[in-house]
Order: sequence, then C-alpha cells, then structure tokens
Amino acid sequence: MYPVSVVDVRLQPDALVVTGYDHPARSRGDYIGGAIITARFTSPLPDVIRVQLTHFKGRQEPKPVFDLDDRASNASVEIGRDEQHAWLKAGSLSVRVPVSGEWRLDFLRENRPLTSSEPQAVALLTQNGQTYLREQLSLAPGETVYGLGERFGPLVKNGQSVEIWNEDGGTDSELAYKNVPFYLTSRGYGVLVNHPGRVSFEVGSHHVSRVQFSVGGHSLDYYLFGGPTPKAALEQYTALSGRPALPPDWSFGLWLSTSFTTSYDEKTILANIERMEALGIPISVFHFDCFWMKELTWCSFLWDERHFPDPAGMLKRIKDKGVRVCLWINPYIAEASPLFDEGAERGYLLKDLEGNVYQVDDWQPGMALVDFTHPAARDWYAGKLKALLDMGVDAFKTDFGERIPLAVRYHDGSDAERMHNYYTYLYNRTVFELLEREKGAGEAVVFARSATCGSQKFPLHWGGDNSSTYASMAETLRGGLSFGLSGFGFWSHDISGFIGTATPDLYKRWAAFGLLSSHSRLHGNESARMPWLFDEEAVEVLRFFTRLKRHLMPYLLEAAREAHLHGWPVMRAMVLEFPDEAASRHLDMQYMLGPALLVAPIFNADGEVDYYLPAGRWRNLLTGETVCGPAWRKERHGYLSLPLWVHEERGAAWECLRSFA
Repeated sequence: MYPVSVVDVRLQPDALVVTGYDHPARSRGDYIGGAIITARFTSPLPDVIRVQLTHFKGRQEPKPVFDLDDRASNASVEIGRDEQHAWLKAGSLSVRVPVSGEWRLDFLRENRPLTSSEPQAVALLTQNGQTYLREQLSLAPGETVYGLGERFGPLVKNGQSVEIWNEDGGTDSELAYKNVPFYLTSRGYGVLVNHPGRVSFEVGSHHVSRVQFSVGGHSLDYYLFGGPTPKAALEQYTALSGRPALPPDWSFGLWLSTSFTTSYDEKTILANIERMEALGIPISVFHFDCFWMKELTWCSFLWDERHFPDPAGMLKRIKDKGVRVCLWINPYIAEASPLFDEGAERGYLLKDLEGNVYQVDDWQPGMALVDFTHPAARDWYAGKLKALLDMGVDAFKTDFGERIPLAVRYHDGSDAERMHNYYTYLYNRTVFELLEREKGAGEAVVFARSATCGSQKFPLHWGGDNSSTYASMAETLRGGLSFGLSGFGFWSHDISGFIGTATPDLYKRWAAFGLLSSHSRLHGNESARMPWLFDEEAVEVLRFFTRLKRHLMPYLLEAAREAHLHGWPVMRAMVLEFPDEAASRHLDMQYMLGPALLVAPIFNADGEVDYYLPAGRWRNLLTGETVCGPAWRKERHGYLSLPLWVHEERGAAWECLRSFA
C-alpha cells in the first residue's frame, strides 16, 4: 500500500504533518475505506530533520529506543506553506511537500535538491503475516554510500543488501558484530533509521537509484543530516547519538595479550614483558584473555588459582613496570560458574518464554545471559568487576554481546527483536560507566567487539576474529573504515590476524598497519604474537613502528580530540577528508590517520603497493621527499617502510608532524 494522494497538511508550532491516502481522492465517495500514512517532520538540531511515518497511530512504540539527544526542538526551525507546497526548514536543510495532489517528499540543501522520497517510495508491506513499513530515498548519478557499521566487504555500499543484525561471524562474510542503521553519502548527507532492532537496507540494489530501508511494524522513524560535507554530517549525527569519550593516553600504546588458548602463568608473563622492554618495544597494556578464569566457568570473575595463585601481587608486579592491565570478560554466565545460582535466584538472568532461566549450550555449556534491563542486575554485574578494579585491573575487554536470543523475556518488558542489537549498548555502558566512576574521567576504556548506534560513547572497539592472511588484513581495514564512517572514533584489530599464525612476512607488514592505527594490539587464538616467535627481523620491524607511533603521539592525541569533539574517526576513509575528489570515493586500501597523514598498508608478499595522493603538496614522513598531487603511484617497499605522506597544507596538523618529517 502506497500513500498516493496528499489529503491533509497541518502546520504546528514545531512540526509539519502531512497525511497521504492510498488512492486518488476526487470526490466524497473516494474517502470511503482505504488507508492513510502520516508523515510528521520536526527538527532537533540545525541542518537535521526527523521524519516519522505512521500507519495506525494508536500503537505504542515498544522498548528499547536509541539513546538520542533529541529532547529539545530546534528553536530556529521555519515552517510555512504557499498555494503549492508546505515546508519545514532547519538551517540550510529543508523538506518540501505538496499541499495536494501526488505524494512525494523532497529534501533540499540551500534550496537545491538533495534527495527525495518519490511516489511509491513509502510503502506498507505484508509478508507471512508480518507488517513492514518501507522508505526509499533517491540517489543521484554517481552518488556513493558508506557506513552501516563495521562491514568487511567493499567500502562503497552501492549494490549491497545489508541486514542490521548483530552476529558473530568473523571478518570474511556479510555478517557483522557492529551494525549501525546509519549511512553517509558522497553528497555530504547522512541518514539514521531510528530503530534499534532489525533494519533491512537495499543500497541501490532492489531499486538501483534509491536506498531502501524497512522495519517491522506500522511506523518508521528516520533522521536526515544535511552536511554539507561527510565530516559535517558525521558531526551532526554524533551530536544526536553521542560523541566518543576521550580514551586515556596510555591506551594508544602497544597492547600485548596472553592470546586465547596459549598457556600462561606469572613467570611467563613477566618474562615476555621484560624481554619486550629489553628489545626496545615497550608494552603499555597487558591483556589477560579467557583463561585467567577456570575453564567452563566463564564468566565467574574469579582467577584460576592453579595458574595465578597470587593475582593481586602479580598485578602489582606488572603495574610496577608501568604496564596497565586488561581482563577479558563477556555477558554470559556458564552453568558451572559460581555466579549462575546467585544470578538465577535474584532474577538477574534472562528468562525464556516459560519463565525459566534461558540457557543454551553455545559458547559455554548451559550458559545464561545477564539481563541488563534490570537495574539491580547491572549493579550486581558491575559489583563483580569493581572487586577486580580494586585488585588493580585497569580495563576490560568486553567480548561478545551478539548471540542475543529472541525467545526471551526482559525484566523491563523490552521487545526481544529490538533488544537483539541494543543489548550490547546496555552491556558496554554498564562496564564503561563503572570504569568512569572508579577510575575517573579520562581514564575509562574498554576493548569491545559488538556495537550499535550510540556505542561510540564507550570506546574503544576492535575488529573481531580475523585470520592470518593478506585477504583478511584487507577486509579488516575495510571494516575499520566503514566503522569510522558510522560515527565511531576509535578502533583496533588483532595484528597479524587472530585465527591461525601469520608468516613472518605477513606479521611484519601487519605490524606496520597495526601501529599506524588508532589502537594497537598483539593477540591470537592458538599461538602468541611476540615478534621473536616469527623471526629476528620481526623484532626490528615491531620496534621501529612502535617507536614511530610514540613519536606521533602528540599528533594522534590531537586527532583523538577531534573524534571526541566532532565525531570524526582517527582512522579516516579518504572520502571523508577529500570528498570533492572522485578518485577518493572508492579507495579502501589506504586511509588518512587523522587529518594530514596518509597511510597505504602493503597487502602482498612482494612489497608492492598502488595508491593515490589527492591534490596538494605532500611530504614523505620517512624520506622527506615532496610531491604534488593528484597522483597515482606504484612502489615497492621493504619491511621498515610503507607509503606514509603528510599533507603540508593541513595547518596545525602539519605543524604537529613537521619535526618528524
């Protein structure tokens, strides 16, 4: 069913409301039967317009809803009409609708067409007894689309079908840990679909000149951010959904992990830290992965005393070396965990539809899930973590949060479909806010895998289970750049891949990429990632790029402040910094680290790389060579080098890098 005719237009003090009828209305008899869809337009911020499409307005919106800062309306909004059109204008962005005749919605920037909801774009659909509401926004010829979370396929989303549904799928498929129903386009505007559950996107695929998005139910709510540049649209989006907190300075150093299934004790840990230090590769954070707890009890939040008999003393000895400590956790409680009975008795674990504790033999036998909609459950969970902070722990790796079932009941009555993606927001907020309370402002940091809209407020995130191959290295970068174009400022990945063990060649190439990322971690599943385990040259390479990152810290911290203040990622797709250059729009094997430093990692054993320098004067950070862009370049590099260029015309950013260059 489509709204075909505009039959009512109302101008309210803070809203424009338009009603569409599902067939032409030429006489009184035409108003019998049929269906209507109502569009309500408001503006929470300048250059931002909210669109609420409704069929059956008597239905209450279920919980949860995104935590958006849209409580106040935009005082400068202008609402008006003439004989042909009605409009709502918010800064340079406006929406225009006909006052009668055929239904359509036109969005304009500075009174120039930006995108439109054309006839038959809005539709009410039914399939297998389920109702859906759909919108389609037009794409201009050549317009490219980005974002939608951390996605590992091509950076440009045109031609893709994307399901906003968090799943644990690794980095080599269309499944994603971090789904965000927000997209950005090369024309400098963004769109957020304000629905925390499943959103289905067809980006120039179902209809090749439109972006289609649909949700289950009788209402569809979205925001349009007018830009006029991708950076401006990101700034507007994160003003609404939240800006990243500023991570502590120490988090930008090198993280070393016990890795997943490897054997560790205090002697081994201290020996590795000391050897790294002796080799000139200082460790900022040491991470204990899963087996700091006893097997089959995850999570118990109790140290496995067989391997760590004096955890408090061990933590002190590590921290005396100037190294922070991170512990792996997740939101699941195994049946064998001492916390299972406690959580079940108090009603802190998710219930199935019959009222029993929901359990499944999945990651851990008989595991249950903490119900983070229950305030007392959040306090209980945070209390277990506080005991670890009191012991000397500094941060938590908040793993998982994607395997969230549908056949469950939440304490606060939340809808299970809407909670599937939103669960990670409540989980990571619980942990992050504990760290802020206990460690103080500016000292809180998590290392999270799952995310949704708003999760950027709780940095940082890493790219999940990649593999030790060049193909996975490339898909990892694509995921990070897509993630950054979805409102997230800080991102990391497992250097040389999590699954398997890299060749010495891959390890050295990935070390350069990893230490020229926002955050840097050595971690694997079945083998450790110290450089001497690969070859002697790997030590030299890791040392070189660790020192390089340390030297770049003043610049990186300034880029971090931009992320915190404006919502711009530290690692930026080329289109974000050079939106007017058509050549930059499809580039996903190079990136800008901050506003002025171009990085082109090497993705092959031959050391060959093809990359693009946009317009401007560039200086090679490692050699001092200067060139003027635009230019395509093809080069071959050794392990202590890669294309690393500073844009000399980027003002303060260039000044920050000048001493090194």
